[in-house]
Amino acid sequence: MTTPIMETGRIPLAIAALALLNGVFNPWLLPQTTAAVILLAPGFLVSSASLVVYLASLFGALTTLVVAGIPAALYERLAGGRASPFAVCLVWLAATALLSLPAAGMAALLLLG
Repeated sequence: MTTPIMETGRIPLAIAALALLNGVFNPWLLPQTTAAVILLAPGFLVSSASLVVYLASLFGALTTLVVAGIPAALYERLAGGRASPFAVCLVWLAATALLSLPAAGMAALLLLG
């Protein structure tokens, strides 16, 4: 009997990598997440701008994971008990990839000049 981890393979790692890419390079997400981090912990973050940027990128990646998980959860719910973990992970990966398109464009602009 195979476990869900064995069926999905490395898809969760690809989902996490795309979410991190989106958290770091997305030009639309960084201002909102930076404002959220500053509003959530103003006294803790006053001294370090690099900490604010790091936490904003991390918050953006987590937001990407949660938002991309919504279509996967809807698919799993609509499929009833017949949805395989592999198919659900593929839906989650596709949603994460769609959300990460602006970040991929920005990363390409920055890396390729």
